[in-house]
Amino acid sequence: MPTPPTLTTERLILRPWRDSDLAPFAALNADPAVMQHFPGTLTEVQANALAQGIREDMAERGFGWWAAEAPGVAPFIGFIGLSVPDFNAHFLPPGRRVVEVGWRLARDHWGKGYASEGAREALRFGFEKLGLEEIVSFTTTTNERSQAVMRRLGMTHDVRDDFDHPGIPPGHRLSRHVLYRKHRERRARQ
Repeated sequence: MPTPPTLTTERLILRPWRDSDLAPFAALNADPAVMQHFPGTLTEVQANALAQGIREDMAERGFGWWAAEAPGVAPFIGFIGLSVPDFNAHFLPPGRRVVEVGWRLARDHWGKGYASEGAREALRFGFEKLGLEEIVSFTTTTNERSQAVMRRLGMTHDVRDDFDHPGIPPGHRLSRHVLYRKHRERRARQ
């Protein structure tokens, strides 16, 4: 299996997870503000299980939700990276791998541009190293902060792509999701 690489940006290190990331990850998943656009907060046991699943996915695929570190600021601020959605939706056709870019950061690290900076590097990795033609991102219709990041990344939204998330009960206030897309940029021929 491929070893997940460590990615770096001007202010961040996106790296494989460490055991020391578990406590701050549990804390951010217990924060109602961080989890406002999810059905609920997570217990420590649930957060640890999620972290274990993330680690397993990264070990299997060689990429995933990297632990995000801001050197000189905090050894763990959340996660940023790429994932393969595990549910059925119209944009997930059988036999075609779809990869999502996403992030979840502790509230103390919001508004500093970390999500955009790390996601830009994850997109670069997905297009250049994984050879992906398209990367998607999705969130609830109410999550304006994440949608703003998607737009800053140059992702595009078409209302015809919006969908009801199958993991959320129909009619729930968080069921409706928006989908953004980013295509690999083609270099002009010389």
